[in-house]
Amino acid sequence: MTERFVGWVWWLAVLLLPCAVHAQGQKLALDAPAFAPERIQVTVYLPPGYAHSTARYPVLYANDGQDMQAVGLEATLASLYREKAIEPVIVVAIDMLHDRASGYGLSDRQRGQSVVGGSRIGAIGLKAADYSAWVATSLVPYIDAHYRTRAAVGQRTVMGWSLGALNAFNLGWEYPDVFGKVGAMSPSFWLAGDRGDAAAVQRSRLAQAMVDRGPKREGLKFWFAAGTAEETNDRDHDGVIDVIDDLNDLVDGYQGDGVQRGGLRQLGYSTVGADADVTVFLLRGGHHQQASWAKMLPVFLRWAFPVSARP
Repeated sequence: MTERFVGWVWWLAVLLLPCAVHAQGQKLALDAPAFAPERIQVTVYLPPGYAHSTARYPVLYANDGQDMQAVGLEATLASLYREKAIEPVIVVAIDMLHDRASGYGLSDRQRGQSVVGGSRIGAIGLKAADYSAWVATSLVPYIDAHYRTRAAVGQRTVMGWSLGALNAFNLGWEYPDVFGKVGAMSPSFWLAGDRGDAAAVQRSRLAQAMVDRGPKREGLKFWFAAGTAEETNDRDHDGVIDVIDDLNDLVDGYQGDGVQRGGLRQLGYSTVGADADVTVFLLRGGHHQQASWAKMLPVFLRWAFPVSARP
C-alpha cells in the first residue's frame, strides 16, 4: 500500500469521523529509507472544525511525538482555543526513532553529513543528517499534499525538548527555506566535539560553533526555554547552570580560547522588543522533565501562533 493511498484513506476518515480524529490524533506510519525497516510513526492533530471548513492552517512539527500525552498537548490546545489565545494549528507529532540518540542531533546540509558529538551514553546524531533531511524534504511535502496547510516558510514551526530540541534547532538552522520558527525547550546545547575535560567541552560545543560560522538566516525566529533547576552542573564555574549557560552562549556569544565567539545576537538577530527574533523563557524551578515542558508549552504556543497572525 503506497503512502499516497494511506493518506487518501485517512483523508476519508477525517471527513467521516472528525470528532474522533481530533480527540485522538490521526496515526500514520511513513517510510524513511535511511531507517528501514523501521517506519516513522507520526500523529496528526487537526484543529476544531477542520472537517467542516475550507480554511488552511499553519503547521507545528514536533519531535518526541510519543510525549504529547505526557505534556498535555491536546488539553493545552483546547484551553488556548477556548481562550481564543492562539489561532488554529495542525500539529504533526513525530515519534522518536528506536535509536533516539542517533536521529536527534546536528547536521551539515551542504555536505549532507551529520555533525556528531560525544556524550556519556555514546555518540549523538550519527543519523541526524538523514533524519533532518527526511523531515524537511519528505514529511513536510507529504503533509502539505494531504492536508490543508499554509504551505509557506513563515507558517511552519518546529519544536522539541532536550535532544529533540537540539534537532529542532538544527532543522530551523539548516532548513530556513522550510521552517520559519523554532521552539527549543531544555535544548541539549552541551553537545561537543571534544569531551576530554570541561574546558574542551566549553570550547568545542557544536551548536554554538554552527552559529559562530553564520550567516544569519533571514526571517528565522527562535523561542528558547530552560528550567532554572534542571541540573547543578556548572562547567565553567560562573555560577550559572550549564543548560542556561549553553543557551546564553548560543544567543549572546562567549569568550573562548582568547577569541570572542559569535552568537545569534552578533549575527544581527534582535533579542529585545515585541518583534524580537530570539525569545528566551526561563521557567523558575523547572526541571528536565515532561512536567516542566508541559508548563513551557502554552507559553510557546502563544508565541508561535498568536491570534493576530491569522489572515
